[in-house]
Amino acid sequence: MAIRWFRCRGPQRYSYVALLLAAAVGVLAPGRASWVLGPVLLLGLALLGVAHGACDQFVVPATRPELAQHRGRYWAVFLGGYLGLAAAVGLLWWWQPGLAVAFFFGLSAWHWGSGDAPRAVPRGLWVAHSVLRGALLFAVPLLHWPTETLALTNNLLTLAGATPLPLASVLRAAQWLGPLVLGGHLLLWLGYWARGQATLATTDMREVVVLGTLLLALPPLLSAGMYFVFWHSLQHVLRMNALMGLSPIGSRPTLGVQLGFFLRRSAPLLAISLGALAVVYGLAWTRAASGATFISLALLAASVVTLPHALLVTLGLDAARWRRAPLAPSAPTKAPIAGLISATTPAVPA
Repeated sequence: MAIRWFRCRGPQRYSYVALLLAAAVGVLAPGRASWVLGPVLLLGLALLGVAHGACDQFVVPATRPELAQHRGRYWAVFLGGYLGLAAAVGLLWWWQPGLAVAFFFGLSAWHWGSGDAPRAVPRGLWVAHSVLRGALLFAVPLLHWPTETLALTNNLLTLAGATPLPLASVLRAAQWLGPLVLGGHLLLWLGYWARGQATLATTDMREVVVLGTLLLALPPLLSAGMYFVFWHSLQHVLRMNALMGLSPIGSRPTLGVQLGFFLRRSAPLLAISLGALAVVYGLAWTRAASGATFISLALLAASVVTLPHALLVTLGLDAARWRRAPLAPSAPTKAPIAGLISATTPAVPA
């Protein structure tokens, strides 16, 4: 019965397997979890974590093709807007670092949660699911790993020049956030059942169990990294592949084909991103930075591009989920994105 309950044939199965295996490592070999999962996580961060936002330039042409008819104008607006938002976040870190940390965590919770929310639900339930999923990902580490969670947060605050938080504030936050998340999920599942969508309720319960197991079995750094790479980023890659023309319907390409397809199209921006990270880490290395500093630098770098990336996903990919009338693909949808893809990468058969 339990095996049948966890059975999944969709793209989520890859994430389920990866996270449950990681949780098993945390349970069976807690002292060696970092050594076993660390190399896997570093490789995944490069090939999935950093890469998953390197095809953001294809979101608008696929979802709002009328805005990308003129390629030169589109690239100017896209790069100007993307870099402008990233610069605004950088200024926030310089001006109010404590506020920047809170904004980064809050935006990440929304972005992760909305990425996991189902499609076939009313707007209110979609928003509730998004908020609750994001809150779950932060509530469990706060409750079960308060000291480790506080250390990660304070390392980031210290790097930015803000005042560290006391442990008492983390414990207070966990005390009220935990019951809210639990009660909210119960109401959400009842809402699904009341609408005759028992399958959605069952799916979300299954995912809460998988994510809860991961978040309890591994310390925050490893569990958040595994979720970000092998759940959030991987599912975004598979979703973008369908948007860019690699449809799993009929042909059902393997995971290797899916990853190869995405990496070829993300290669230009991925190379720039990895090069920039290499420069930043090279400068930090010359100053004998500690491991905590390297982790905080990675979080700070991620925060700068999270805002433009999250806005593109929410306003573009997710528009049909929160608007009253779903977006209907129009005839020209394929033309602008096909032109952009052919201009950046060679055509490769799926």
